[in-house]
Amino acid sequence: MGSAYTPGLTVSGDIIVRRTRRLPIKGDVVVQVGADVEPSTVVARALLPGVLQTVKLADKFGVEPKDAVTFVIVKPGDPVEKGQIVAQGKKMFGLFAAPTAASEHTGTVESISEVTGSMLIREPSIPVEITAYLKGKIIEVLPNEGAIVETRGAMVQGIFGVGGERTGIVTLKAHSPDHILKADEIHESDSGKILVCGAGFTYDALEKAGRLGVIGLIAGGVRDADLSQYLGYEIGVAITGTENIPLSILVTEGFGYLNMAQRTFELLQSLEGKTASLNGATQIRAGVIRPELVVTVSDAKGDAPVQQSGAELTVGTSIRMIREPYFGDLGTVTALPAQLVVLESGTEVRVLKAKLLDGAEVTVPRANVEIMTTGK
Repeated sequence: MGSAYTPGLTVSGDIIVRRTRRLPIKGDVVVQVGADVEPSTVVARALLPGVLQTVKLADKFGVEPKDAVTFVIVKPGDPVEKGQIVAQGKKMFGLFAAPTAASEHTGTVESISEVTGSMLIREPSIPVEITAYLKGKIIEVLPNEGAIVETRGAMVQGIFGVGGERTGIVTLKAHSPDHILKADEIHESDSGKILVCGAGFTYDALEKAGRLGVIGLIAGGVRDADLSQYLGYEIGVAITGTENIPLSILVTEGFGYLNMAQRTFELLQSLEGKTASLNGATQIRAGVIRPELVVTVSDAKGDAPVQQSGAELTVGTSIRMIREPYFGDLGTVTALPAQLVVLESGTEVRVLKAKLLDGAEVTVPRANVEIMTTGK
């Protein structure tokens, strides 16, 4: 009972990464197994049905529903433009102009109801495309859904992030893991780049980076107040990645200004100048998703490990705390007691003992840590 499995963060210079690229609805896959793809390569596309809009004819003409439909001058299947007359009444006493009803939307007439006296107009379909995200090879096609992309290279996972998928050039701005990036260190030439910041970045640096077209920021930590101010709202850590911001952020250690782990910093140093795929999406609950940076290495030789969703927790395992009061702290497992421990809440849990980098010995629930997975 001394072993357990827990999600881990990968920090590796040589690893095989596979990502499933799936459409939200059924569609067409446009790649084949074995095809080489770039991050921007479209692997599948579909058409989302347009929104249904209602033209309330009975209300517009002030008549009964069954009478309103007799005024319609279009039929189901007809295309209509915004402002186009779709129904026309009769002249009153031969003196007044005939009343009309116009469509408030562009689309296609889907139905006309005598029961409601309304016309339904379907707006144009919305095209959806899924790209490969990674530079690599298609290893499996999912019919009508998407494909699985595989690449080999370096990978850094973070503890938290925001922003969606982006591609840019890794650029080192930090001279050490404790560097804090300031606004005057960011220039117009950094547009399209992913900046490695060290321990963090100021709010002014964050704002300027987004304004100048920086693709992403990678740092040991981020201040809650800065992130909330930039987003315009308080953000939770349950799920992220859909924020309407011009760049993605990957945090490797936790909240606040926190020195980036030395091995993570050194790996990012070695990747400077290379094109990387960055995704800030984070999901802490079931189906864990970690923010990540992936750099394809085309000239790698020999065998590389395949990224695993979990790893074995044993004495000597490097871990990171993912909940307070030690959130973001790194350490090493020193013991895995088999007996259950009762928390203040009354819950019985398994715990572990660990030695933190500052030398402190702590006992925490095993669910409060994640494994630091390292590779070559």
